Parts: sequence; C-alpha cells; structure tokens
Amino acid sequence: MSGELTTAERAQAAGPCLTCVGVTALVALAVVASFAYLGLDLRALASAESLRAMGRFVAEFFPPDLSAPFLAKVGWGALQTVAVSALGTLLAAATGAVLALPAAGRAGFVPRQAARFGLNALRSVPELVWAALMVLAAGLGPFAGVLALALHTSGVLGRLFAEALENLPPEPERALREAGSGALAAFAYGAAPLLLRQAIAYTLYRWEMNIRMAAVLGFVGAGGLGQLLYFHLSLFQQAQAATVLIAMFALVVAVDAASGAWRRRLATAQA
Repeated sequence: MSGELTTAERAQAAGPCLTCVGVTALVALAVVASFAYLGLDLRALASAESLRAMGRFVAEFFPPDLSAPFLAKVGWGALQTVAVSALGTLLAAATGAVLALPAAGRAGFVPRQAARFGLNALRSVPELVWAALMVLAAGLGPFAGVLALALHTSGVLGRLFAEALENLPPEPERALREAGSGALAAFAYGAAPLLLRQAIAYTLYRWEMNIRMAAVLGFVGAGGLGQLLYFHLSLFQQAQAATVLIAMFALVVAVDAASGAWRRRLATAQA
C-alpha cells in the first residue's frame, strides 16, 4: 500500500543506529590505542635506509638454487610435508568422527558435554604449540608433526561433524526406526549417507590448511619443507631458502587445486 513505509524509510525516520555508531567508535579507538601501545614507527619502515636494506635482503634470494642434488632434497621434503599433512588429517578425521557422535548428543547429556569439552581443548591449542610439545614427547621428525596436526584437527573436525550431525533432517532415521530397524542400522542407512559428503568436504578443506601448517611445523623440528627452510635460513643460505619457498608455494597451489576439484565433484554428485 502507498501509505506504508518501507524498511529503509522506517530506518531513516528512526535516525542513526546508535549501537552501530558506538561499535564503530570502539573499534576505531582500539586500533588507535593498539598503534600507540605497540609503538609502531611506520615512518622508519618506509624510510630510504629501510627500503634499501629490504631491497638488499630480497636480492640475496635470487637466483634460487636449482642444482639437481638440492632439487632432489627439496622434492623429498615436499613429499614428507604431504605425507605429514595427509596422515595427520586422516587420523584427525577418524578421531573427530568418533567424538562427533557423543558431541552431537547421541549418548546423552553428560557424554555430550564431556566430548565437547575435549574437542574445545584440542582445538584451542595451536598446531605450533602441539608440535613443540610432541617434539619433546616423540623427538624431532615427521612423527611429531603428524601428532600435532592430528590433535588440533581432531578438535576442529569433531566439532564440524557434530554440528553437521545435529543439523541433519531426522525424518529418514526416524522412518527406519518406525519400520523396525535398530538404532545402529537406522543411523547407518538414514543419517550416515547424508553426512558423508559433507564430512568429506570438511576433511578436504582441513587438508588444504594442514598442508600450509605442515610446512610451518618444521620450524620447531617436525620435518618437511619447514625444517629445511629453517635450516638454510639459519645459515643465511638465502638461495637455497628461495628454492624451498618456491616449492612451498607450488605445493600449496597444487593441493588447493586438487582439493577444490574434489569438492566441486562432490557438490555436483550431491546435486
């Protein structure tokens, strides 16, 4: 009707949103206070001397070391990084799937709270902290990286699986139960097929992230390209470090492309 006001007109008539203005002012104040507290001198960063120093530092990375023995060494480190990320993600997916059932309330209130507390505890500790702890517990090498990724990612995937399980439509499982199926059979044939594609998509996405993190975990001794990069940077061998950085970039791009293609195929199959 012509006499009714639209939502935009009613908002304009009501005046500015005081809450929005207040939140914006608080965010701006926090940003200004952060710069003042940290004492960041952006002018020194952009000075001519700083720019020359940064230019000299970047120039030391070129040309990268493309000798055959070193490329073979980098290739082995890349394979180790992929293996660490893949194995850590698979262990996390299995652990997360087990913990997701009680976390979704399938076993009652107390197991639900206990499982959610465990998942929160696992994912609240960053991967680098887990890696530092696992290096102390299991020693230097890829095994520590696998354990670190598996522990943190278990908390993330377990929570995602539990949320997906809670949001499933109950009708298929309920229909099977009313037809005389047991609880396990109703879950296996009514809920699991609906959850499977979403769980695979979540797992692939976390694998993408774990590839990046596996390349960083080597800085605390967890193997792979990260350990190789830390070794050469500590010896000021920038040419070799540049080759490792290029390998990291290529590896992440390749895994992102493969994972994205798999997720698109899953979405197409689901549609």
